[in-house]
Amino acid sequence: MGIAAMRVPTIIALTFALPIAGKSAAEFVASPPPPQAPSHARKPDYLIDSHGRTIRDLRLSITDRCNFRCVYCMDPDFRYMPKQQLLSLEEYLRLVRVCLTLGISKLRITGGEPTLYPRLNDLVREVGRMSIDDVAITTNGSLFEKMPLQQWRTDGLHRVTFSLDSLRPERVQAITRTESTPAGVVRAIQLAREAGFDPIKVNAVVMRGVNDDEVADFADFAIEHGIDMRLIEFMPLDSSHAWDRSQVVNADEMLEKIRARHEVVAVADDDPSSTSMNFRFAAPKSQIQNPKSRLGIIAPVSRPFCGACSRLRITADGKIRPCLFSLSEWDIKPLLRDGKSSDSDLRDFIVNAVWTKQAGHGIGSKTFIQPSRTMSAIGG
Repeated sequence: MGIAAMRVPTIIALTFALPIAGKSAAEFVASPPPPQAPSHARKPDYLIDSHGRTIRDLRLSITDRCNFRCVYCMDPDFRYMPKQQLLSLEEYLRLVRVCLTLGISKLRITGGEPTLYPRLNDLVREVGRMSIDDVAITTNGSLFEKMPLQQWRTDGLHRVTFSLDSLRPERVQAITRTESTPAGVVRAIQLAREAGFDPIKVNAVVMRGVNDDEVADFADFAIEHGIDMRLIEFMPLDSSHAWDRSQVVNADEMLEKIRARHEVVAVADDDPSSTSMNFRFAAPKSQIQNPKSRLGIIAPVSRPFCGACSRLRITADGKIRPCLFSLSEWDIKPLLRDGKSSDSDLRDFIVNAVWTKQAGHGIGSKTFIQPSRTMSAIGG
């Protein structure tokens, strides 16, 4: 029996028995408004939390739908939220405009799988008119051949990030529970490059006993395709709450595996709030093939970067999540739909919600509580 075949049962063991994120609309109770932030938190082009962190990066989820059922994210029986519970295009755009007045300068469009959103082209066009410093999209790339990539680039989309958790076809299919293959992502990378996107990033969630023997192979993949390959520690965002720290391959272990095959050199990042530790490849192989290739390791479990976090998340159903692991979320949808709330009201709500951002996720602490939402319901 081959290695991949032996590991499929391990993958299946990570599937989810509790459809927490698949509750009906009636089972979700609207949260009360956030408590009032102090007056010094209310300034134009200014969004801070109570720990002094400036928030500049908005992760906007535009759908909870996905055509994959990845084992670390979504139960096969996952039930989506009713469409009327999700925000409209106009509501997404209004929130982005309001966030820009609070100093947000980066926007990442996420899901679910954002290419399933029927008005994605309209969204890209409209946010492209807002003079945002950096607009990116995170996608599994499976529908890229159907997307107007050149138009997106012209309209103002700056960057694309793909997800690919194995370089072995049978593993990709086991992890995603689809017929997808690595070749599909390679094709999506080619299409993105032809449309002018650069740099191109590819994310892989590394899980012990699933794909941890491919860590150095991912480094080869980065060199071969001239991309930024980012390896992510497995986080507790599965809907069954079956995550266990023993499944985490930490940053030190990943680096050890990579350095057994490649010489890599740490790269100082211009962005102090970057989530990844970045490396460039040294001689000899990388000097011959794609010297722009880079490697990043995102280590929220073993090396938390909460102290420099600049991110704010808004879910597809209009919940403000100050942190990926927030246990509290704040429902701004009533203000969007009451017909009387002004943009100033929305600004105040967002300021108040961000002020509640916790100091850190606390994954390593005994008091850590995993959020009920999965990554697909939160947004990447």
